[in-house]
Amino acid sequence: MVAALVILLVLLAVAWLLRPSAEEFAWFLRLRRPAWLTFEALIPLIWLVIYLCFYAAALLSWSRTGSWGLMLGFLGLLLLVQSYTWLICRTRRLASGTGIGLAGWVWGVALTVVLAPQVPLAALLLVPYLLWSPLGTLVTWQMQRLNR
Repeated sequence: MVAALVILLVLLAVAWLLRPSAEEFAWFLRLRRPAWLTFEALIPLIWLVIYLCFYAAALLSWSRTGSWGLMLGFLGLLLLVQSYTWLICRTRRLASGTGIGLAGWVWGVALTVVLAPQVPLAALLLVPYLLWSPLGTLVTWQMQRLNR
C-alpha cells in the first residue's frame, strides 16, 4: 500500500512540476496542426490511459522485484515524457519536442526490454506508450513545418 502511494505521489509531483504555465500552453494550443489530426480531442484521454499504464507497470515492477534501478528507469521515462510539452512550451520551439519525443521512445524501448524477462506484464503495459509516442513525435515534426 505504501509503494502504491509513493509511486502515485511521484507521478503526480513530476506531472505538476513539469507542466507549462497557462500562457505557455495557450501558445501551444494556437499552433496549426496537420489536417489529418482529426482526433485531437481524444489526446488527453489517450495520455490518461498511458499514465495509468505507467503507474500499474511501476507498481507491478516494484512488487515483483523491489528494484530501485527499475524505479529509476520509470522515473527517467516519466521525466522525459512529461518534459515533452513543458519544453516545447517553455522554449517555444517544436524541434525541442521532436528530440525529446525520440529520446522518450528510445528510453521506453530500453525499459521494456529490461522489464520483459523480469515482469512481462509490466513490459506489456508500456506498449501503449511505445505505439503512441512515434505518432506524437510525427505530429510535432509536421507541426514544425506548419508553424515556421
